Amino acid sequence: MTTKRFRAALIGAVLSAGLLLAGCGGDSGGSTDESGRIKITYASFAGVTGMPAKFGQEKGFFEAEGLDVTFVTAEDPVAIVSSGDAEIADCDTTSALIAAGKGAPIKIVSSMYRHKGPFYLVARNDIDRVEDLKGKTVGIARKGAGLEAYVRVILKEHGLTEKDVTLVPNGTHQEAYASLTNGQVDATIIHEPFVSLAEAEGTGKLLAKGWDYLPTFHTGVEIASERFIKENPEALKKFLTAYFKAASYAKAHPEEYLDFVEKQSDVDREVLRSALEREEPIWENDPRVNLDELRDTQQIQKDLGFQDTVYDPEDLVDTSQIPSPEEISANADAR
Repeated sequence: MTTKRFRAALIGAVLSAGLLLAGCGGDSGGSTDESGRIKITYASFAGVTGMPAKFGQEKGFFEAEGLDVTFVTAEDPVAIVSSGDAEIADCDTTSALIAAGKGAPIKIVSSMYRHKGPFYLVARNDIDRVEDLKGKTVGIARKGAGLEAYVRVILKEHGLTEKDVTLVPNGTHQEAYASLTNGQVDATIIHEPFVSLAEAEGTGKLLAKGWDYLPTFHTGVEIASERFIKENPEALKKFLTAYFKAASYAKAHPEEYLDFVEKQSDVDREVLRSALEREEPIWENDPRVNLDELRDTQQIQKDLGFQDTVYDPEDLVDTSQIPSPEEISANADAR
């Protein structure tokens, strides 16, 4: 698959999967549909990261919990939850912590199905080691974001500083991949499946996996509005149960899951398989939130100048509705 075709296919997948069985937002957050199911609007991450939940929607996990979930996409998960336009959202951990710490009416209610950084430093084929990036241009996604933290820490571990390289914001996903293939950058931090795509197309090679360098840097949480948590705790519990059942089922049935993702993205199956296998070690399906990791994450941010204050995570987290391992596994295979 060409880069141009891949980009168009993935954009189409994001749009179609984001609206999968959905429609428009509208009245939700505790009201019920004509079948008596609780209506929830959920802002899911785009791309591969959001696929397990969308797969779970197709498989009926949310419906089985008595939920009518509308999937939407949002550039700013904190804003859409704070405004009440969505009750629950996937969110990068640092944005959630900083926003909640500054008073946004949200709480972290669980980790995502994976919370270690699924980010990779990928370089042109003629660059063999991180040390070889001296004098080169490296993409950091967005200035001051978690992805830049990974770049800086990886470089530091290999004896390089900002004085040795040129760091440039180059976007994420397709945009970051295009910047590598068109020569705008010599290396970039990026998500899957673009690592596997680069290897398959011969356009780049993997230099470093993010979680090897920042094992306690927390990167993915579910957030909910304080109002929804207070008024609809049962619905939140049902949502999280379905979410983790879906992710657990997807991991346990990789071929069926690949069938779904392949249809949604039109990405070559072996590229998707490689991406799935690479991230198997960090696909933990554990909803618990480690407060020490949240402190470590913020301290790293502060040390890099990305965050002014380390907030007390106990004030920002409400995990009272996370499902137990038994609740996640119960009937998870009965699909």
